[in-house]
Amino acid sequence: MKNPIGIMGGMGPMASQLFYKMVTEHTVAEKDQDHINLVILSDASMPDRTSAILSKEYDGPYNQMLEDAKILEQCGCKAIAITCNTAHFFADMIKDKIEIPIIHMIQETAATAASVCPGGVVGIMATDGTVQTGLYQKALTQQGLIPFAPPEDIQKEVMYQIYGRIKNGQAYDPESWKKIETCYKEAGCQSVLLACTELSVIKADEGLDDWYIDPMATLAKKLIEFAGKEYK
Repeated sequence: MKNPIGIMGGMGPMASQLFYKMVTEHTVAEKDQDHINLVILSDASMPDRTSAILSKEYDGPYNQMLEDAKILEQCGCKAIAITCNTAHFFADMIKDKIEIPIIHMIQETAATAASVCPGGVVGIMATDGTVQTGLYQKALTQQGLIPFAPPEDIQKEVMYQIYGRIKNGQAYDPESWKKIETCYKEAGCQSVLLACTELSVIKADEGLDDWYIDPMATLAKKLIEFAGKEYK
């Protein structure tokens, strides 16, 4: 296989299959051979990233992600895309331990948000782990944006959508979602980042509008461009 790109997935599996679909659908191609060579490593056994961050017990995800990254490197991959926002906390730890680049979903998404609403307020809808690491807050601030994370009661609703619904194999809860959406709108958010790949599944399934920025869609675009293909 010539010049593949590695996808570190399985976090969760529904998000990984959606990401592959995004890459395939948005690559300009007239035949199979025009598409991007990919090595998809769906490691569903990856320890929960949010639990590790909140407990400060990093070894499980760190060691397993590093092992997976090295497998992809040994497969000849020229770069790695990680289909989990929270996992980028650990991606930053392993990036200097491998010889190939990681296409950084958080940094690329912050740049996308800055192009959509320069200087604006951008909401972060994410796991507790992602919120507490401050990864998106830092990246957005560096782009001249004002990050907004919700109050505790709304954050619990976001976690319910992620863990209680999508990761649990269920559709989103529209009543709960309305509460979440109202909070971000009342906070004056010009855009909201769906900064968990389970939330990307909700956007795809429910046809959410462009007020919601999908980091996984941004990652797909950057992967296509990295591979030297045309995005459509």
